[in-house]
Amino acid sequence: MTDGLKTTSKVVTRFAPSPTGFLHIGGARTALFNYLFARHHGGRFLLRIEDTDRARSTEQAIEAIFDGLGWLGLEGDEEPVFQFARLHRHAEVAQQMLAAGHAYKCFATPEELAELREQQRAARQPMRYDGRWRDRDPAEGGDKPFVIRLKAPRDGETVIEDAVQGRVVVQNNELDDMILLRSDGTPTYMLAVVVDDHDMGITHVIRGDDHLNNAFRQLGIIRAMGWPEPVYAHIPLIHGADGAKLSKRHGAMGVDAYRDELGMLPEAVNNYLLRLGWGHGDEEIIDRARAVELFDLSGVGRSPSRFDIKKLESLNGHCIREADDGRLALLVAERMAPLDDSAAAQARLHKLADIMPALKPRAKTLQELTEGAAFLFATRPIHVDEAAAKLLDTDARTLIKTVADALGKLPDWSLEGIETAIRTVAEDAGLGLGKVAQPLRAALTGRTTSPGIFDVLYHLGQEETLGRLGDQIRD
Repeated sequence: MTDGLKTTSKVVTRFAPSPTGFLHIGGARTALFNYLFARHHGGRFLLRIEDTDRARSTEQAIEAIFDGLGWLGLEGDEEPVFQFARLHRHAEVAQQMLAAGHAYKCFATPEELAELREQQRAARQPMRYDGRWRDRDPAEGGDKPFVIRLKAPRDGETVIEDAVQGRVVVQNNELDDMILLRSDGTPTYMLAVVVDDHDMGITHVIRGDDHLNNAFRQLGIIRAMGWPEPVYAHIPLIHGADGAKLSKRHGAMGVDAYRDELGMLPEAVNNYLLRLGWGHGDEEIIDRARAVELFDLSGVGRSPSRFDIKKLESLNGHCIREADDGRLALLVAERMAPLDDSAAAQARLHKLADIMPALKPRAKTLQELTEGAAFLFATRPIHVDEAAAKLLDTDARTLIKTVADALGKLPDWSLEGIETAIRTVAEDAGLGLGKVAQPLRAALTGRTTSPGIFDVLYHLGQEETLGRLGDQIRD
């Protein structure tokens, strides 16, 4: 299957979310696919905020969408278009269609339409408008309120050669005369989308396959206006790992939650979303440049993708291991406390950068990095959790005193010197290294898990190490 490109056209794609909530993971993938397709073909990627639902659209949601897109590096190539600001243009097109005979005034009252639906329901018929005002003289309506409806074709069929779904056919008698302009003069979503796509020069409409049915209705407007038809590409939706519709229990959170709560890196989320329904051979780790080089619509599958948070975490762990230590230190420092130019904040940042090579191999998220580094900044006497406290019995405290004596005699605080001292204590006591490391870890970090014990000792420094061990001995 091809991308449906015309050799003379410049590719223009768009991402058009409704600002009624956060930027969810499915929306982020749609934005990514549009961005990559445009970049792959040397075209433009545009943003449109579909904010015509004034009751549900919020400034907070708009900010969250832009924030999420910015974090993922999916900014538009032009200033975003706000749909609500274009209401007059939408209404203008409806009037043009009315004047050309492609639309008509419908004076049916809400009560009449409710009665029609009841009749159709009782007769087990599809519930759709019956065209009762399609061929009537609008003068019969007098000065009653009216809507403007599309005069949809009734014979034949409408065909879409979808770049993902393939050839899709709908019989025109299944399409009703949808409303274009409401009785208060405001446009419907269907009209606004088509007008905006045309005016923005959109050549490829890449969106979720829950919009596939809309495409057939929207084509009626496009063809009535004589406008160029875009290439459609309807992407299967994302499901949970169990195959059910994606929900919060599967991880359907806002993109900001993946960053702030789970501690994901943007390159990991981008890479994971790219591979969620699209593939190129056996390649799993694909950076932005490579993604732009490879991406095409022929690689998008027709079946729903399954979201697996464990796979995302694993990929994030890989990205953490590949990331610059200074960058990770900054991200972790910001998660611990507001970062400023104070000496304390800069000292914290320096400590984090130093220990990052020891933390990275074990961590899958920034949150795990943050928790793993927390022991560095604990104030004495440190809190010891229940599991760690069980390791600090009388024998363990005796052993800790021996270790403290050995460490206090070290002339220089180096990894090599620390390791030699600890191994000597273990050998003299006839113990394996782990039997010494476990109570030491509990005493120094208050937890049963941490970076390697030699790294813990080295990065705490000699004075802090001896102080913490002394606290446990005195207890």
